[in-house]
Amino acid sequence: MSDPHNDSHDHGRHDAGHKHGLHEHRHDGESFVRTVAAACEARGLRLTPLRLRVLEMIAAADKPVKAYDLLDRLKDERAGAAPPTVYRALDFLLENSFIHKLESINAYVSCHHPEEAHQVPFLICDVCASATEICDDGVAALLTRQAREHGFKPRAQTLEVHGTCAGCTKA
Repeated sequence: MSDPHNDSHDHGRHDAGHKHGLHEHRHDGESFVRTVAAACEARGLRLTPLRLRVLEMIAAADKPVKAYDLLDRLKDERAGAAPPTVYRALDFLLENSFIHKLESINAYVSCHHPEEAHQVPFLICDVCASATEICDDGVAALLTRQAREHGFKPRAQTLEVHGTCAGCTKA
């Protein structure tokens, strides 16, 4: 499936076995929000103004964003913004596969393929905090197969690899 977000950062690596290729987790935020809105409409989901605003802030971020950073921004715009409201919006976006949570840094990024549920590994730079999404069905399939070979019934996968990105390595 091609990337509906016209991602200018897609490195074009669509090797055999790769469904989407390797690309950084940056894209046209407005196009992404339109794609999510269309997915909500098609699925009969309610994209409330608060959910939409949280989604817009995550889409506009140039790196993973923490819930309390979102809350701080919302407080400037909306009186009475509180942690539960932000977490409810984040839960909705996560449950519907519109965003990903990077557990190791407790932050959120928009999903390059919000029209489909999928498990993806991330490369997280410890220097600049960039997150690179690796859209490779083979990685998720390998983990699932190995888990089942051990009699384990996987429910979810979170694979995050920490290190230094190419840009920071060169710097």
